[in-house]
Amino acid sequence: MYLIPAIDIIDGKCVRLTQGDYEQQKVYNEDPLEVAKAFEAHGLRRLHLADLDGARASHIVNYRVLERLATRTGLWIDFGGGLKSDDDLRIAFECGARQVTGGTVAVKQPNTFQGWLEKYGSESIILGADARDGKIAISGWQEQSELELFAFLEDYIAKGVQYSICTDVSKDGLLQGTALELYTQIRERFPELKLIASGGVTGLDEIVKLRELGCFGAIIGKAIYEGKISLKELERMAPG
Repeated sequence: MYLIPAIDIIDGKCVRLTQGDYEQQKVYNEDPLEVAKAFEAHGLRRLHLADLDGARASHIVNYRVLERLATRTGLWIDFGGGLKSDDDLRIAFECGARQVTGGTVAVKQPNTFQGWLEKYGSESIILGADARDGKIAISGWQEQSELELFAFLEDYIAKGVQYSICTDVSKDGLLQGTALELYTQIRERFPELKLIASGGVTGLDEIVKLRELGCFGAIIGKAIYEGKISLKELERMAPG
């Protein structure tokens, strides 16, 4: 299982939100590259980079940060946040993203998302399936859709999706544990899906449990920044 540290960007800075609330943001570092290099130095090979300005603006914003991290580290970067158009996707890939994540676009513009799968291939496109109370949350979690999580996943797996980042919004940023029961249900129902768990990962025991479930990856954010999990601990657990 890949251990995937997260960097969330607002105004070019490394921040974290609590439950997607832009009013509850904390700046952890002025320089995301410094953070990314620390991850790489501890043997982590992947990075989840979220453009929170882009999520709010509904188009890519922090592509220069992406470009800087992609050209000055060897990290495999998946990039998301506000990607709505073919032009957004082109910019993301040109700036060095290895994969891109689309959530809101998959709900509101399914034909566009399907076109991305066909053009770039399912290895390059991650389905963002963020849920609150079993329903898909969109627009930087500021909006609740009526789509049920499991039906949403089933539909897109049938359309060729291989990867999905699933976040239980109610868990994110609280450091109170991740949604193990939800991920167990997803793994049982969709064993072929490369599931990336995200939100609330707080301790090494949870990482072990997610690995045992067969998750493809686990995104770890606030637990790193708040010192709940050290980079040395992640280095020891990272796959060789």
